[in-house]
Amino acid sequence: MSRKIANPAKQADGKDYLAHIAYDSVVFGFSGDKLKILLMEYRNTGLFALPGGFVGRKMNLDDAVRAGLEERTGLSGIYMEQFHTFGDCNRQDASVLKKIMKANGIEAEKDHWLLDRFISVAYYALINYKAVKLQPDALSDSCDWYPVDALPQLILDHGKIVEKALQALRWNTDDRIIGMKLLPEKFTMKELQQVYENILGEQLERANFQRKMIASGLLTRHAAQFTGKAHKAPYLYSFAEKKTSVF
Repeated sequence: MSRKIANPAKQADGKDYLAHIAYDSVVFGFSGDKLKILLMEYRNTGLFALPGGFVGRKMNLDDAVRAGLEERTGLSGIYMEQFHTFGDCNRQDASVLKKIMKANGIEAEKDHWLLDRFISVAYYALINYKAVKLQPDALSDSCDWYPVDALPQLILDHGKIVEKALQALRWNTDDRIIGMKLLPEKFTMKELQQVYENILGEQLERANFQRKMIASGLLTRHAAQFTGKAHKAPYLYSFAEKKTSVF
C-alpha cells in the first residue's frame, strides 16, 4: 500500500525542497486498445495536470520522481526516462497556482514559494495498466487514466509536455522496451500492433507489420489463445532476448 502523499504547499517557505526546480511525469499505460496517460484533477477547481512534484534537498532527482510515481500508482521499479527540461519564462502562471491553493484552504501570500518561477524536468514512464492502484495526491480529488487523443485541457504548459513526451516515445519505437513495459508478458500480434499505432498516431498495414515483427527476431511465439469464440485463435507472443530495430 502506498503511503500518504505529503502536501508541500502547506510549507510556507519551501525550505525542504530545492528552489525553483520541479518535475512532471507523463505516465503511459496501454488499456488493450488505447494509449492513455495519468492525470490529476485538482480539488474543487476542475483543473487537470500531470502528476509531478518537487525535489527534496537530500534527494536525488531520479529518486524523487520514482517516489512520486510509486505513491500515485502503487508500483515500484517503474521504467522511466528523462526526456526534456521546460524552462520558458512564461510557463508559470501565479493565478492558476493561487486558485489551486485557495481551493485547498492554503493562504496564497504573494511571496509564497509556489508562486515563484519553476523549471521542470520532465520524464515519461511506461507501466502495466492493469497492475496500477491509483492514489490522488494531497491536493487532488482524483488520479485517473485519459486517452492521449482525448485529453482535457491541462494547466500551464502541461499540454506541451505531453506532446514532447509522445515525440520522444515515437523516436524510441525501435527499442523493444516500449512494448515490454506496456504489454503483459504474453500478448497477441494485434495488441502489439495497437501499441505501435497508438504511439505513432497512424494505422499500419497488418500483414506488413506482422511480417516485419516476425522477421526481426524480437518475438517468441507461443501456443494459440483459445477463447471459445472463434474457430481460429490468435497466437500469443513474448519478447525474445535478441534486440533488433524494426521501424
